[in-house]
Amino acid sequence: MGYSGSGKSTLARKLGEMYGEEVLHLDAVYWMPGWKTRPEEDRMRVLGDFLDAHSGWVIDGNYKGMYRERRLMEADVIILMLFNRFSCYHRVRRRLKMYKGSSRPDMAEGCNEKIDLEFTKWIFFDGRTSAKRREYREICRKYSGKAVVLKNQHQTDAYLASCADINIKGE
Repeated sequence: MGYSGSGKSTLARKLGEMYGEEVLHLDAVYWMPGWKTRPEEDRMRVLGDFLDAHSGWVIDGNYKGMYRERRLMEADVIILMLFNRFSCYHRVRRRLKMYKGSSRPDMAEGCNEKIDLEFTKWIFFDGRTSAKRREYREICRKYSGKAVVLKNQHQTDAYLASCADINIKGE
């Protein structure tokens, strides 16, 4: 979970590979083809079926209304990626260069990568409201034994290295 552009999908992909677990990107579920005309139940069914079918998984994304409490309860580790807004914006711009005019692998087909004023405003302000920060603090409080906060790439790299050490040792 975390701010747009913080690297949630990249980290999820790396953790999925490291642990041999299937990865579900909530952006791909939320923005699935025909999302504007599909009932909300379609998205919920996809996510519910995924959760029911897997004893281990990696899921990236926020989406409060998409079984968030179930995901939080069932997760072994909850990672909150709370990078600063300038870092997130820089990362989104870099991502745009890689995928401009196409969909990235963790996004639904047809959702081509772009940056517009609305998304820029989301990265800098609307996605970082005091209510959103309270939500993240509450998750950390409620799930203190399994919540990990990463605020920059250095912390993310160190976390991944520690996961690789644990995986290698089989602990």
